Amino acid sequence: MSIEQQLATELSIKPAQVTATLALLDQGATLPFIARYRKEQTGALDDTQLRQLHERLGQLRDLESRRESILGRLREQNQLTPELEQALNAADSRARLEDLYLPYRPKRRNKAQEAREAGLEPLAQETLQQGALPKGKLNQFLNPEAGFADADAVAEGVRQILLETLSEDADLTGELRQRLWQQGEFQVRASRGKADPDSKFRDYFEYAEPIARVPSHRALAVLRGVSEGVLKASLHLPESLNGWPEEQMARRHKLRSAQLDSWMQQTLEQAWQKKMRPSLETELVKLLREQADQSAIEVFARNLNDLLLAAPAGAKTTIGLDPGLRTGVKVAVIDATGKLVDYTTIYPHAPQKQWDKSLHTLTTLAKKHGAELIAVGNGTASRETEQLAQAVCKAVPQAVQAVLVNEAGASVYSASELAAAEFPDIDVTIRGAVSIARRLQDPLAELVKIDPKSIGVGQYQHDVDQNRLGESLDGVIEQCVNHVGVDVNTASSALLSHVAGLNRTTADNIVAWRDEHGALRNRRQLLKVPRLGPKAFEQCAGFLRIRDGEEPLDNSAVHPESYPLAQAIATSCGVKLEALLQQADKLKQVDPAQLEAQGYGSYTVRDVLSELEKPGRDPRPEFRSVQYAEGVETLKDLQPGMELEGVVTNVTHFGAFVDIGVHQDGLVHISQLADRFVSDPHTIVSSGEIVRVRVLEVDETRKRISLTMKSGAAADKPTPSSGQAPKGRAAAKPAQQAPVKGSLADKLQAAGLSSRRR
Repeated sequence: MSIEQQLATELSIKPAQVTATLALLDQGATLPFIARYRKEQTGALDDTQLRQLHERLGQLRDLESRRESILGRLREQNQLTPELEQALNAADSRARLEDLYLPYRPKRRNKAQEAREAGLEPLAQETLQQGALPKGKLNQFLNPEAGFADADAVAEGVRQILLETLSEDADLTGELRQRLWQQGEFQVRASRGKADPDSKFRDYFEYAEPIARVPSHRALAVLRGVSEGVLKASLHLPESLNGWPEEQMARRHKLRSAQLDSWMQQTLEQAWQKKMRPSLETELVKLLREQADQSAIEVFARNLNDLLLAAPAGAKTTIGLDPGLRTGVKVAVIDATGKLVDYTTIYPHAPQKQWDKSLHTLTTLAKKHGAELIAVGNGTASRETEQLAQAVCKAVPQAVQAVLVNEAGASVYSASELAAAEFPDIDVTIRGAVSIARRLQDPLAELVKIDPKSIGVGQYQHDVDQNRLGESLDGVIEQCVNHVGVDVNTASSALLSHVAGLNRTTADNIVAWRDEHGALRNRRQLLKVPRLGPKAFEQCAGFLRIRDGEEPLDNSAVHPESYPLAQAIATSCGVKLEALLQQADKLKQVDPAQLEAQGYGSYTVRDVLSELEKPGRDPRPEFRSVQYAEGVETLKDLQPGMELEGVVTNVTHFGAFVDIGVHQDGLVHISQLADRFVSDPHTIVSSGEIVRVRVLEVDETRKRISLTMKSGAAADKPTPSSGQAPKGRAAAKPAQQAPVKGSLADKLQAAGLSSRRR
């Protein structure tokens, strides 16, 4: 099966769609560009399908590269038989390839090799055929010079050859791997002397669960405990399968139980226990980690997507407040374009307690600059600072809204090279207030400046594969930025660098060109930017917006290559294009079939009509701020039964964390998200969403808050703690998780564990 055929089968799409997409990718097209502007060629594959295809394409091409490498080495060694070549060409996973290559892989000098060099190979083959050690022949193979001076040494040499032969059987290895994954039990115990009852890993001191059913959050928790030396983990077949691997080895070599002597039985046991089981256990625990990594990365990606696409408050003058006690509250005033126009520090809280002075300072700034928003960071003293902001709102004549803003990552940005370059003469702490204000105006434009791992929406993000995590999050940022579009005349270099077809160099060059020549008046001017050629222009032009420019369509998602189509639509409506953009109702007169008859693609016609209806519209939701309950500011203020409004800060496989304004997020366990069964929390809530919750339980000692979104008595049931492990061998089956598309199934297949048959 070719790569194209395999991709089409696995992703349930047509081979022609795969072929067209691969051609576009090989020509240098970006995924956002293909998804938006090449629907005719791909049959309208969406972003998710294209990213799955792209990821799987990389895996399959890596597999083919490894296959060719192995075939080449075997040809060089004169070990490639027709049967082996056929088997290697038929291998559909990396694991199968490596199993087949293992007997031929160059090895360090070992005891089996020494025994073969001493001439013990024929005796080993005879032993394997008979199922018993021919003790009467041992003295015939004595070789003192090679270290085999007596019969016991010869027997041990024969055993070493057999251990290697038995453990390098590719078909048997694949069968044992499959069985161990399907029925193996992941057993975890506390390391000796580490069973501290207050340990964060105490839920796993006596834990066992089928490895194939271990949820990602539990797997990552256990593996972190193992890496810290607190836990020990191992993989076991159930007791009912004791002796099964040895039976399979004997069967593979056509040995009957009656044939086997005790020496040969011990050899089979050692082949399993000392050779195959440790290797397979390491491999499958690694697979468990990769699977858990993938699941955690997908959770992180979905949360980041929700956060980046959160509703912007808009281009309004904003006062950013970075709360603090002893060091004061840092104040930054940002104009509608995000430019810093004023800043100071106030001390309304203990120990200075300059409340009235601070109120006067903020009121003066709000009046002077016509502030419409006050963004309050949600860190230390945030609720107290919010009260000050509310007092300012009442004291100024214009309408001002105070909003609590998640400040995660603001300190990271403030100390970054990017912030230093933007504000070289401004104190680091003031830069944090700037970031808080800007992320209220436009979360996407500001958050792209911060390492996503510092934003606080991940699950064990520092434990997972950092390269894969980085690639996934970069893809999410790219997708979000291009989905929304970017104002080329106001965007930062950091934001521009995520536009399809651009990189950090071309983004910097756009900003430099802007600084030298002024705002761009039309998209064609992008071709004057150094190192931004026709190919880059093709990829980026449709995602860059120019407001109030020379060409009205430049402030829309209509690509320049489709401007003639837009003009044809205006002509069919009997008006000029500029007038059509103001009279969207005239679009009802358009007959798409007539345009398609002129040679325009149906998908393109549909997309251009949709864009002309609302040119330059922001696809993000309308802005709304959370209203925290007055007088509920700390854990001590919470009481079971309280109904509160909060904002979702993080969504995991086991539930959602909600900020209810008490400096400690509460957990709505997956069992408390709805009155019905929930398999995936993301189907109920998303990061940044405002929700109503009810307090179930407050544990001040452990700083844990249990919340519910259920109605009435349905919520009054015990809620498991976050990520808690089931106890003992009779553990309950974990909550069903949403299926992981593409990559997880591919991981299982790559490990030779797919149930798919060809």
